[in-house]
Amino acid sequence: MTNPSLAEVSQLLIDWSKGDRAALDKLMPLVYDELHRMAKRYMGHQLPGRTLQTTALIHEAYLRLVGQPGKHWQNRAHFFAVGAQAMRHVLVDYVRSRHYAKRGGGARAVSLDEAALVSGERAAELIALDEALTELAALHHRQSQVVELRFFGGLTVEEAAEVLKVSSETVNRDWRMAKAWLYRALRQREKDDA
Repeated sequence: MTNPSLAEVSQLLIDWSKGDRAALDKLMPLVYDELHRMAKRYMGHQLPGRTLQTTALIHEAYLRLVGQPGKHWQNRAHFFAVGAQAMRHVLVDYVRSRHYAKRGGGARAVSLDEAALVSGERAAELIALDEALTELAALHHRQSQVVELRFFGGLTVEEAAEVLKVSSETVNRDWRMAKAWLYRALRQREKDDA
C-alpha cells in the first residue's frame, strides 16, 4: 500500500467492524493492491496452464473476508493475516475439489517456497503442507500462525509480531522452529507414503 496511511486503513477496518458498510466500500480499493500482491505470491511460480487465476483467488478470499459477520479487526496487519488465511483455505479447498489424492497422495517433501505452487504437480504438496500446518497448530499454535503470517501472508517479522503481540525475536525463533518441524513432518509423510 502506498497512498493510504496505516492509520486510515486501520480506522476503516474498525469502522467496518462496527457495522459501517460505507467503511468497507472505502477500504477495499485501498487494500486491493496488497491482496493482489499476496495472491500473486501464491500463484506466481505456477507452471503454464494453471486453472485457478490470481484474480479468482483474490475474489474468493475477498468474499470470505467480507462474509465474516461480527469480525473485530484490530488493524491493517490483522486484516492481512486473516486475508492470508483465507487465501490458504481457498487454495486448499480448490485443490481438494479437483479430486487430488488424499493425505498428500505420495507427495515428496518440499520447501515452503515450493509449496506455494498449485499446479497439478504441486496440488498434493499443498494439501500435505496444509495438513502438516494443522498438526503443528495442535502442538504449537503460535508457530503455525507465524508460518501463515510470514509465508502465506507475506507479513514482515515486525508485522507478524504486531499481530501476535510478541517480540520480533519471538517471531524469528518461532519461524525457525516451525520450518524445521514442517520439514521433518513433510519428510516423514514422504517416507510413509513411499
